[in-house]
This record gives sequence, structure tokens and C-alpha cells, in this order.
Amino acid sequence: MEIEPDLLQQQIEKAKKGKQAAFNYLLDRFWNDVYGFQLKRTQNEYDAEDITIQAFSRAFDKIDTFDPKYTFKTWIITISKNIHVDLVRKKNASIRARTTDEEDDRVHRIPDETPSIEDTIITEQNLAQLLIDIKKLKPHYQEVIHLRYFQEKSYKEIAAHLQEPINNVKVKLLRAKKLLAEVIEKGTS
Repeated sequence: MEIEPDLLQQQIEKAKKGKQAAFNYLLDRFWNDVYGFQLKRTQNEYDAEDITIQAFSRAFDKIDTFDPKYTFKTWIITISKNIHVDLVRKKNASIRARTTDEEDDRVHRIPDETPSIEDTIITEQNLAQLLIDIKKLKPHYQEVIHLRYFQEKSYKEIAAHLQEPINNVKVKLLRAKKLLAEVIEKGTS
């Protein structure tokens, strides 16, 4: 899918100003590129998805550092590649040293956000059908939706429960909502 450079640059500028719709646009547009790249590298769907989530989380944190001289796709894939390399190094180091890495225990402090319109719509769906639709998602997406919308946990609480950084939780939840919306749309068409 070809993308207009001007439209992409506009979305990046909006993301730099913190516009959630721009982050959604970038995630939707480049998810498959990053995920596909990582799937080839890791040969594991779960690892590829986890690295992709971390890559978008890191990219959204550092969006202000993006230089428009480069392509966004190359930038986000490079971030994912670096995350993968770091994970492999950590894994190898932990195997040799038999110690845990303290960096995994750190949680980024990001203020909790109020529920979006999407959140409200999801909670207003017919509960029985919604539960059926949720069960069609991968287990880790089911879990994050369950924790956020049924147990009403904050991002911080979910991050602690899953032992993941808050940004990973936010990106995973964003992806889960997108996939759930696609499942619901298929069910109504």
C-alpha cells in the first residue's frame, strides 16, 4: 500500500503534538511492516508481536527525535531491529550470568489517560456477543482487554500484573481494540 509522503509527514507532525489519532494512523499503517520484519527474524509469532509492540512504544516515546530526512518505515523497523538485538544480548547474558536484568523491572511513569470514545463504545456493546468476539482474539489480547474493561484496572496496574512497561500495555491495548473492532465488524457484515 503506497502512502503519500505529505500525508505521512502531517500525521507524524500531529503525533509529535500528542494527537492520539495520529498515533493510531502510524500504528495501523506500519504494524504489518514491522511485524512481518520481526516474524522473519524471530520465526515466532509471539516474539515478533512483542517486539513490534515494544518498537511502537519506543517510537511513540521518541517521536520528537524523528528526522524527516529519513523514511518513517525505516526508522520504526530500525527501532524494532535494535530491540531484537538487545533482547538476544540480554538473553545470552542472562544465560551466562544466570541473573535477571534490572532493566526489565523498571516501569516507565506515564500518567493514566481517561477512556476514549472507543473505550466507551466497547463497554456499551452487547455483553454476550462482545465476550464471544473477545474469545476470537489471541489470549494475550483477551487478557489485556479483560484487565482494562472488565476489571477496570489502570494502565499502571495492568503493567504490574503483566510485568511489562506501561507503554507496551498501551500499544498492546490499542492493537487489541483494533483487532476486536475488526472481529465485530466482520460479525455485523
